Parts: sequence; C-alpha cells; structure tokens
Amino acid sequence: MLTPTAPNSQASALNEVRVEEALRVVAPKWTTWVVQTLAHHGPMRVSEINAGLPFVHNTLLSKRLAEMESRGLLTRANATRAPYQLSEAGRALAPIHRSLADWSQTHLPRLGQLAGAERVEDALRRLAPRNTTAVIQTLEAHGPLRLTHAAEASGLDLPSLQYRLNRLQRDELVTRNGPRHGDPYTLTEAGLAALPILESVERWGQSLNAPPPAAAPGASRVRTSPEIITVGTARTAAALRRTAAPPSGLFSHSPAPQPRVPAAITARSTPGRTR
Repeated sequence: MLTPTAPNSQASALNEVRVEEALRVVAPKWTTWVVQTLAHHGPMRVSEINAGLPFVHNTLLSKRLAEMESRGLLTRANATRAPYQLSEAGRALAPIHRSLADWSQTHLPRLGQLAGAERVEDALRRLAPRNTTAVIQTLEAHGPLRLTHAAEASGLDLPSLQYRLNRLQRDELVTRNGPRHGDPYTLTEAGLAALPILESVERWGQSLNAPPPAAAPGASRVRTSPEIITVGTARTAAALRRTAAPPSGLFSHSPAPQPRVPAAITARSTPGRTR
C-alpha cells in the first residue's frame, strides 16, 4: 500500500540541477552492469566485458563504454585493445548502488526477485527523469499540495508538472490524499526515502565535476621542436608555463636581443649576382 508522508525539511538543500546532471551520467541502460562487472573483476578488455554481459549487443556495449569513459566513470590507456577500468568516480558509485538496491527491495517488493544491477537500474529509471527531483523536493518541503499550488511552489508550468506527477504516481513515488480529481498530491514512503539517495547522488556529482588535481612534476611532458616553436614569443612562454615538465635547456631562457644592422651596410655586404 502506498502510504502518504508528512512534510519535513530534509531536502531543502538539494540542488536539482546538479542531481539531474549526475543522474544523466549514471542512469543510462547497462551503465550499472558495466560498473559492477568491473568492480568485481577488475580491468577488462571489451571482449571480456562482452563475454561477461552476453545479453548486451556488442555494438551497444562499445558505445556505452566510450560514453562512460568520456563522462569520467572509466579510464583506459591509449591503446586500441587496452582494458577498461573504473575511475575513482566509478568506484565511488558502490555505496550509491547499495542504497538504491536496498531502497528498491524495501519499498518496491512487488518487483520480485531481480539481479542487483537490474534493481539498481530500475530505481534509477524512476528517479532520473527531468523534474523528478524538483517535484519530490517540493512535496517534501510543503506537504500535500494541489496541482496549482505545487506548480507555484516548484516553479514548473502546469503541463510539465502534471506529466511528471502522473509518471511519479505510476512509479509509486507520489500518491493522492483521496480519490477525487482535485485531491492534493503527496509523497509515498518510497518517495520520501529516495531523498537521502538523491543527496548522495548530488555529492557524488560534485566530486565528478571537480577540477582534476595538478599533475606532479615530470608526470607529463610536452615534446617540442626548434623548427616549430620560436623561442622568445609570448605564446611559447605561456605554453612552457602550462606544462608540468621542466623546460629543456634549449628553451630555458629567451635569447639576448641582437642589434639591428643598418640597411646601408647590409647592401654593401651583399655579394653581386651575375647571370
């Protein structure tokens, strides 16, 4: 049975934009399966991941792996057949996955027996759609609300809010206080229990978007060529300052300025040309 809940201020600090951005990274189908497979087995090549997930088409899997790498969940050496492995952000998803699985097991028992990754992906499917966090946070903060009042409190237009509330009712996160059309909407126990998970997703997303730490001296080197880089220009100096590698002796300082030779002397010293 879907039980309405009383309002409190638990979600007042949630940033809906950051939550949705983080969910867009972790919610795509098969992402959870890949993360948990690599967490269990360690670095794996594409063919090995495909063998471990035979129900995923290899073309789709390759696309998903590339997307996960571009979004910071996976890392891979610069080689065609190099194995994928979880990044620090990918490894940090483990407690969020456990929370999602526990939430689903507790509040959605009708789903029956599901694999852990399947249960996590089902939970993400319910929480990831646009404006879901905003609606949950609004109902949590203000209590049962009729449609127009919920629109005012959330800042959403009526059609978008109505669509999202209908979806949240189907997903068992929102219910109504009565059978009549104008009865107010309120969170179910499942909807309220999702708030701590959304908070942990937001914190994880902040770490994902943090700037990378500065490279240690000598960690990366920029190869230069005297035929390409002209010593003494402002652009060269800036490029050398940006690289973590110490400058080579060739580029360690700008050359001393040379005196300009008068044109008259240059003309007299030019050898004559004959046909």
